Amino acid sequence: MKTAYGLNQLTTTGIGQTIAIIDAYGSPNITNDLNVFCKQFGLPSANLTIAYPKGKTQTNAGWALETSLDVEWAHAIAPNAKLLLVVAKSASTSDLLNAIDYATSQGAQVISNSWGGSEFSSEASYESHFQHSGIVYVASSGDKGSGVEWPAASPNVLAVGGTTLTLDSNNNYLSEIGWSGSGGGLSTYTFMPSYQSNWSSIVGTHRGVPDVALNADPNTGVAVYDCTTYNGQSGWFEVGGTSFSAPVWAAMIALANQGRTSPLTGINTITDLYNLAGTTGSVGYTTNYHDIIQGSNGYPAQAGYDLVTGIGSLKANNLVLALTKAY
Repeated sequence: MKTAYGLNQLTTTGIGQTIAIIDAYGSPNITNDLNVFCKQFGLPSANLTIAYPKGKTQTNAGWALETSLDVEWAHAIAPNAKLLLVVAKSASTSDLLNAIDYATSQGAQVISNSWGGSEFSSEASYESHFQHSGIVYVASSGDKGSGVEWPAASPNVLAVGGTTLTLDSNNNYLSEIGWSGSGGGLSTYTFMPSYQSNWSSIVGTHRGVPDVALNADPNTGVAVYDCTTYNGQSGWFEVGGTSFSAPVWAAMIALANQGRTSPLTGINTITDLYNLAGTTGSVGYTTNYHDIIQGSNGYPAQAGYDLVTGIGSLKANNLVLALTKAY
């Protein structure tokens, strides 16, 4: 992943940054699992804090695997960032929002959410949870193809979709297409934010999802270690989904923050990511992004912004440096 997206060309490692990861139920084995993952890939030991704002709860095998995925890969991309795993007592919206609020109160600079649910008519009333200076909120767009989930639909949240990534034998980037499972489409309740105004021909009057993308196809998935038995298996898994691409983008934000005098902030950062793309085929676009023009989730990928991959996947060696200098 680091070679494919240019992360291996960066010198920043997340020093001084805190990445908060929001998961329901958590994993009783996450400390051990993360240590095994670090040993396997030669990573430094992680600075991991686990918080249970509403107390510990029962184990859920699916969420345990999700927790391992999020924590291990945030650490892989930003190995010197502090990790704050905030465990929601359940997968209810209220418990997950409580976990987000806790992470906000603890000084995290970026908060990753690999969860989502159906949109609802009162979702705008929850925007205050994602509007805090010096914090970027990130959410996966979903793994069910066309359709919009919340909180990815929030205009204050960076929505991350999915691709199918092809590499050569040396892990160099060859191509990407939109992943068929990538959540995406037009929000039912949120109107087009100003940062999507260049793409009104695609989104019309409503918010388009996702904003950006990254490898998410389980067939081109990544290694995750989880010793909690899931579907009769434990140990090493190959895992995909936008719940992978979201924490990787969150870790990338932490890398950019390391070189800044003040941390990036939510909607300002999303606006800058769009501005750094500019228009289809511009120098900024080709410098900072892989514009993904093939594939479909029900909506077609195409040149410029689309409802499968947003403005595309990152060329981190350029985009992280650009974000370091932003506003």
